[in-house]
Amino acid sequence: MIRRTVLRSAFALAATLLLSATAQAQLFRAYLASDGNDANACTLAAPCRLLPAALTAVASGGEIWMLDSANYNSATVTIGKSVSILAVPGAVGSVVALGGPAISITAAGLTIALRNLVIVPLPASGATFGVYMTGASALTIEGSLIANLPSDGVRAAGTGKVEIANTIIRNNAGYAVWLQNGASADISGTKLLNNDNGVVTFSNTATTTTATVSDTIISGGGTGIYLLTANADGVTRFFVTRCTIQNTNIALDSQTTGAGTALLAVSNSMITNNNFAWSQSGTGSVIRTLGNNHLTDNTTNFGSLTLSPLQ
Repeated sequence: MIRRTVLRSAFALAATLLLSATAQAQLFRAYLASDGNDANACTLAAPCRLLPAALTAVASGGEIWMLDSANYNSATVTIGKSVSILAVPGAVGSVVALGGPAISITAAGLTIALRNLVIVPLPASGATFGVYMTGASALTIEGSLIANLPSDGVRAAGTGKVEIANTIIRNNAGYAVWLQNGASADISGTKLLNNDNGVVTFSNTATTTTATVSDTIISGGGTGIYLLTANADGVTRFFVTRCTIQNTNIALDSQTTGAGTALLAVSNSMITNNNFAWSQSGTGSVIRTLGNNHLTDNTTNFGSLTLSPLQ
């Protein structure tokens, strides 16, 4: 009996040491290069080639650096830990969408940053989204390009949080940014150009979906800003400030179908050269203007604006 106890203790100690060594082996900073190899350790001296290998090697909360210009995936990259992924200045760190989204985030509780990346589709590959998030995590996209996808550039469904700064999202066949059923976003200093539509907040469940867009240009496409609530207890909220919305069919579109709430507030913005400056429909739909916007050279409008004086 004593011998068994000693053996069990020895095995437990060995397992603990093995786990400790594995944890210590994970890197705070993992590296990728066009001439790397996934059999390498993902260090600066021995970089890996593709993102999945680097995601395995890097510790939670660490960084993955792309050292030169190349494509760094061969399938959807599923991110399951907190991490920052960035291309060094001057490099084109490409992540392609093929057979689905380029990047998928399904886990909750993560903090993820994407910086200086180029996210595009591989033609005729079954690509869908640029970044697709269904987990309740926090995602930041900075200084990146998301372009030419057959669906949405960024889609977040659920209670995740998205921050997009100083990024170009262009020529996507869906929405530049789609937010659904509890997702929230803060978009600043960004250009949304010639997408099929701009940004949507959509609730068809008893959730609140929210977006704030500031210092951003939205140009071209069907709808610039779109709110749609299709649930009696659903809420969509959208706040727009210091933005330009131009050359769309409908610049500002707020709708409820049945009950629910859709609140859009606009300040210090230029709404110009659109077919509809605004379209407001549904009993719970409101478009508020603070009276300091410039609405000029638009063809028409539908519904009403609500003036909220400056405080």
